Amino acid sequence: MSESYKRNPNTNCSVCKKLIYRRPSQIKSGKVFCSLICRGISDRKEIPCSVCGKLILSGLNKKTCNRACANIQRTGIKYHLGSPRDKVKSQQALKIRLLKERGKKCERCDYDKYEILQVHHVNKNRNHNNLENLLLICPNCHYEEHLLEKSWLRKKIEKNVK
Repeated sequence: MSESYKRNPNTNCSVCKKLIYRRPSQIKSGKVFCSLICRGISDRKEIPCSVCGKLILSGLNKKTCNRACANIQRTGIKYHLGSPRDKVKSQQALKIRLLKERGKKCERCDYDKYEILQVHHVNKNRNHNNLENLLLICPNCHYEEHLLEKSWLRKKIEKNVK
């Protein structure tokens, strides 16, 4: 490019203050930048760390700048001590109790593989764990108890027979 066509700088970059040339219409529109890097720096949104005040990117949903500040922020929070009531453990305990009291067989069909027996709630309320409401049954009997009454095949056959 020859020296006669070289434009003289007419403004400064909004970020790094480098002298640059921009058209007058670009200058009127607001901020002007010398490069995409400076534009990116200008568009960047930052928030202060809630502990130390250091600037962090706001788009990452972070509240603190690093692990040390996060630990400081969490001091004083009381978490659940011990293990909370675990539903799986309580169901296992129910099954073990029923196996000891009622034997290692299905209470309907006398199937004797106790490892796969399941606890069935007679009134279909899982929170009602009285021993009178519980049965120890095999998966086939359990399936019959819950799903056979809602079977699509039964409905179709009954419709065709009538």
